[in-house]
Amino acid sequence: MLVELDRGADEPLSLQLERALRDGVRSGALRPGTPLPSTRALAAELGVSRGLVVAAYSQLGAEGYLRLGRNAPPIVAQGIGVAAEARTLAADPEWPHNLRPDLPDYDAFPRAEWLKSYRAALRRAPNAALAYGDVRGSAELREALAAYLGRVRGVVGEPEHTFVCSGFAQALSLIGGVLVRSGRRRIAVEDPSHVVIRAVAARTGLETIAIPVGGDGIDVEALAAASPDAALVTPAHQFPTGVVLAPERRARLLAWAEKTGAVVVEDDFDSEYRYDRPPVGSLQGLMPERVVYCGTASKTLAPTLRLGWIVAPGELVRPLVDEVLYTVISPPRLEQLAFADFLLRGELDRHLRRMRLRYRRRRDALVRELARQLPELEVRGLAAGLYLEAVLPHMLNEERVLAEARARGVGLAGMSEHCAEAVRDPALLLGYAVAPEPSLRRAVAVLADAVRAAG
Repeated sequence: MLVELDRGADEPLSLQLERALRDGVRSGALRPGTPLPSTRALAAELGVSRGLVVAAYSQLGAEGYLRLGRNAPPIVAQGIGVAAEARTLAADPEWPHNLRPDLPDYDAFPRAEWLKSYRAALRRAPNAALAYGDVRGSAELREALAAYLGRVRGVVGEPEHTFVCSGFAQALSLIGGVLVRSGRRRIAVEDPSHVVIRAVAARTGLETIAIPVGGDGIDVEALAAASPDAALVTPAHQFPTGVVLAPERRARLLAWAEKTGAVVVEDDFDSEYRYDRPPVGSLQGLMPERVVYCGTASKTLAPTLRLGWIVAPGELVRPLVDEVLYTVISPPRLEQLAFADFLLRGELDRHLRRMRLRYRRRRDALVRELARQLPELEVRGLAAGLYLEAVLPHMLNEERVLAEARARGVGLAGMSEHCAEAVRDPALLLGYAVAPEPSLRRAVAVLADAVRAAG
């Protein structure tokens, strides 16, 4: 039997033999039902002790790779075969001209201050902080979040109602699971809205009902007519249209929720970035017992932190505790302790002040370059967030423009990609957070070539 042992290697010969035999079975070189040499014969062939071969065969028998019997040769076990060929999933491309609308400037992540907070949290954390802990998250962060959200977003909620989770996607998954278990079956989603978020809602088992979004936000009359059990809204800055839910529609939405007992899920994903005036306060602050508030650090700091939070109505606290307990048991805690320190030292406030100035300059630069190089595109959307909407002339096909731009290395999105049923003007969603101003000028030049090629 072809087995190679390296006597000069650090790995013991016994482990080498086990690995060689195990790999032979896994790869299919040693097929099920194949008899192997006796321990005495294999030991003589390899020039090793018989005891070494006996130990290797015994280990593989215990693992289920071999069938061992008295006075019989070892047999390769049935049901052990070649693994499926590995599938390589395509990684996110590295766009030479990155205008993706869903990314913050992760180059600006405050590494030094975050490291200071992480070290401080790790140094101060008692040993008990390394246990599972409260399923809602660390008390320190929940207290810091309750104070911060009340101060900057007008959120009404106590630490006991606050949960820390791994970003908005997990928050929605947890909430969706609770809604389904309570007997609710249908959730209204804005149309257009982020295609991934709609899919996350659907994967919880809820039926998603597309409700059109206009210039004043979600159509509350259409929402009420659809009679869902819950509604998912982005009232401060809707993605991808960029509109704000108008005051009268806010009032009608909350009146509908109060009358029907429906749950409103508020996605407050980038409300901190308003450049022309202070952002509107949270919807949750107007009716805390009908609105589930969700926020995230993905757009303010970096997506890789996977830090998000939920402020839940009282009736949902116990069900959410169970949902966390029976899915992830408890969220990771060291990053939470670091974020609590980061918040309490005022570092998030300072970071946001810097980033508002930076993003405002980049947005202005992008608008200027579009006016200069692509004057046929109409810029829409508030001076807010991380992207703008550039509406194409009707004679241009959005899908073709996207294809031409991506072929030239421009990362971007299209309005139609986020529509469920809505029919809207063809438009590009262009982010300005990742690219510095000189890069924005180059990106628009490449985009202009793409638009001309698509025409």
